[in-house]
Amino acid sequence: MASYTPHTRSDREKMMEFLGIDSLDELFQAVPPSYRYPELSMDKGRCEQAVLKELRSMADKNSSAAHTSWFLGGGVYNHYIPSVVDSIISRGEFFTAYTPYQPEVSQGSLQAIFEFQTMIAELYGMDVVNASHYDGATAMAEAALMALRCRSGRKKIILDEGIHPEYREVLETYLSGSEGYIARGECDDETACFITAFPSFRGELKDLKALGEKVHARGALFIVNADPLACGLFTPPGECGADIVTGEGQPLGIAMNSGGPLLGLFATSKKLIRKMPGRVIGQTSDGSGRPGCVLTFSAREQHIRREKATSNICSNQGLMALAAAVYMAALGKQGIRDTARLCYDKALYAARQINSLKGYSVDLTKAFFREFVVTCPMDADILSANLREKDIVAGLPLGCFEGGNERELLVCVTEMNEKEEIDRLVNAMKEAL
Repeated sequence: MASYTPHTRSDREKMMEFLGIDSLDELFQAVPPSYRYPELSMDKGRCEQAVLKELRSMADKNSSAAHTSWFLGGGVYNHYIPSVVDSIISRGEFFTAYTPYQPEVSQGSLQAIFEFQTMIAELYGMDVVNASHYDGATAMAEAALMALRCRSGRKKIILDEGIHPEYREVLETYLSGSEGYIARGECDDETACFITAFPSFRGELKDLKALGEKVHARGALFIVNADPLACGLFTPPGECGADIVTGEGQPLGIAMNSGGPLLGLFATSKKLIRKMPGRVIGQTSDGSGRPGCVLTFSAREQHIRREKATSNICSNQGLMALAAAVYMAALGKQGIRDTARLCYDKALYAARQINSLKGYSVDLTKAFFREFVVTCPMDADILSANLREKDIVAGLPLGCFEGGNERELLVCVTEMNEKEEIDRLVNAMKEAL
């Protein structure tokens, strides 16, 4: 039986020679030793039953949200996923489907993406949605590049302070080969676009309509990186004047999976559709009048024209888009609204309980969704480690980001967190003092 590992010892030696290193340890020297996985070593000649038993014992050492009290967010969230989602996306015709260039043999994939686009358009309150991007960060970066194309001569991109720090890093990478640059402050006549988040990285909610009016007054595009679940409860960005809406679709039926794969959402208005990156699935009819789906608004050649192309995006997260479509169809409008409401109510309850603890504080004067910042009486890293020993993943210490406050902890509460679990977190935080 062929080895599951595709690289032979000779292959690895050739690669190390090319890289100018003598061992695999040198390859991973940038990774601290405590974070490296030890090389898996098992006795040869063991039967399958014995091998599987040992592998399961190793796997049982891993922790997951199912075995801990999980309050970690910061971009990837623990939400309930109906069984129908995995059941559908595991079907062979979807799981192994190739990029749907040929509509005559790809109607299932094309229709699934079309349905996905339609539901995201309704959720965001926008005219048109593309077939998806790699993740929320790349979708936001592509929106910035689109703004530079739409506002020729304007090079300034204003980032709101609430943008995820890692999204900013991705945008900086995208802009490295362009004339565009990131700035802060108010929009002016040199501004191509203003990008804000709804909610912000810290969970805060802003008045999008008022913000959009200020941006449009300066002739810039208003871009909102919006959480899709939040849009199921609050007025969607499209109704607040957004020109482009992007977002991370992971909350829509996609497991956390240690951080991926994710799903980038991208929506815009009809007047900007020909400047939009990626592909769009449209509905049409054939010569016999039968309905069908096809790629529209862009030729296949567009994606290989290099610098002359509208975008270098030539693929999409088809399987993840399908998962999101199945999730939204299963829950329906009311189900999505109910889920978002549970997140809002439970997060508010947790914030109030924590704020009542001596030494801890939460700014309850600001509206927030699902996440909120706790100012702790100690280093948030120390508190987090303390609670981790009690099988509580308390949140994201913000000191890990440049310029972050080491005593601030970003706590996330979703519909998955029961009241007893929240109370356990509160009591553990109290005992940590």
